[in-house]
Amino acid sequence: MLAALAVFAPAGSVQASEGGTAPPPMTNGFGLTQVGAATGNATDFYLTVTTPEVAGEQHIKIILPSGYYDAPGRRYPVLYFLHGSPDDPVQQTYPALSMSDQMITVIPDGGARGWYANWLDQKTAAGAQNWENFHLKQVVPFVDANLRTIAAKKARAIAGVSMGGFGAFHYAQARPDLFGHTASLSGDIDLSARSMDLRLAVVASLIDATGAICASASGACDPNDSPYKPGVDSDAAFGSPYPVFNADWRWNEVDPSQHMDRLAKAGVGVSVYVGDGGGSPLEPEFWVAGAAKNVKAAMDVLGMSYHYVNYGDGAAWGTRCSGGHNAGCWEQDLRDLIPRLEREFAV
Repeated sequence: MLAALAVFAPAGSVQASEGGTAPPPMTNGFGLTQVGAATGNATDFYLTVTTPEVAGEQHIKIILPSGYYDAPGRRYPVLYFLHGSPDDPVQQTYPALSMSDQMITVIPDGGARGWYANWLDQKTAAGAQNWENFHLKQVVPFVDANLRTIAAKKARAIAGVSMGGFGAFHYAQARPDLFGHTASLSGDIDLSARSMDLRLAVVASLIDATGAICASASGACDPNDSPYKPGVDSDAAFGSPYPVFNADWRWNEVDPSQHMDRLAKAGVGVSVYVGDGGGSPLEPEFWVAGAAKNVKAAMDVLGMSYHYVNYGDGAAWGTRCSGGHNAGCWEQDLRDLIPRLEREFAV
């Protein structure tokens, strides 16, 4: 460990290269190995890395405050932002993520259906799937070692959309010592048996239901284009999803709605944003709205303080929000969340 740490340049010495137009140099470590050069500019770029914890190459997008290089002695809090399924960090182009001069934003790859978890079965066709280890044991210390961060719970927040909303709550509950605030934007934050719809959505991504449906659609689409290839067993991530004889105990263990007390005890701030999906079961937001209500009820029982926004049909929530499961609503969520985090970090 001492040898590994010794190869790191002091975090305060990181500078933009090539006259401030290229991404800053980042040093390998904590099990992460960079592949090629970073892509982007001095304040908005992404790395490609490999790790024994997750098969394949993964992206880590980093957004630095515009004044990051102007004050070499200044350190910054960090927002970890987790994307949804089947997205990628490079696709996270919300303007709101670049509006803060007070924090660093890090967007790590979560895979098309990694579910921000260490999978139960590591021997599937998908290969190693230890996403929780990748993020919490590798990405967080890697960022702290390479950038001028404030490496403390009070200066870290974790937020995410959809699948990433689950990840944000799950990580804050698993490691409340790392994060001072967690936020779900239309997140899958109830994986209990009462939300079997969301459990089945997880299962559908694991078994590549999209590809299977496409393959049976008589040429209407190409099953090879499915982002959920290769299909794996329905039990691969969290074991059996069926609530029979406690077979689903692993799902209950990672279900955010059943463990809000962990956040309350650790003093982790909580924000929840959700729409109503127009009341249509065909709209994904309809189902996550039910999950958000269940989490709110759990927090009320615990007497927790929290920030909860149900923007309904989105009519009063920015100019691009329809109340559905979409980026227009999430952009407005971030425009509400980021200034609140800035104020919280400043205390």
